Amino acid sequence: MKFRRRPDGIDPVLRARARRRALQAIYAWQVSRPDERALLAQFAHEQAHEQADLEYFEDLIRGVLRHVQAIDAALAPHLDRSIDEVDLVERAALRIAGYELLHRPDVPYRVVINEAIDATKRFGAEHGHTYVNGVLDKAAAALRGVEAKK
Repeated sequence: MKFRRRPDGIDPVLRARARRRALQAIYAWQVSRPDERALLAQFAHEQAHEQADLEYFEDLIRGVLRHVQAIDAALAPHLDRSIDEVDLVERAALRIAGYELLHRPDVPYRVVINEAIDATKRFGAEHGHTYVNGVLDKAAAALRGVEAKK
């Protein structure tokens, strides 16, 4: 799929890279719980080697860390197990997407779901993306019902 810069100046390729890097950072946070500043510094350094939307990356990280309890609560009705039992990669993808669904209404819900699926395909278990897709379809309908009905 070829992406083009949108009229509002947002580059979807750079955003997709930011989301993939955010998935790696949230994964690392789930494993070792470094503080926000250390986490951002570690992955911002890596961002310098791969062009990405650094501002969006930082928003995703800060947003997930600050709102993780609300994100988990919003996702819980759509999970078939507790969030702590979800695979770490899938959990990171769900939390990032959950943050976007709750706090980034400027990002269409279909983009949120597709990006989460793509990242999970890249980094997760063989069929992990199907689980992420199912959870996010239900979550989007609940959290963005008006948008999802259009």
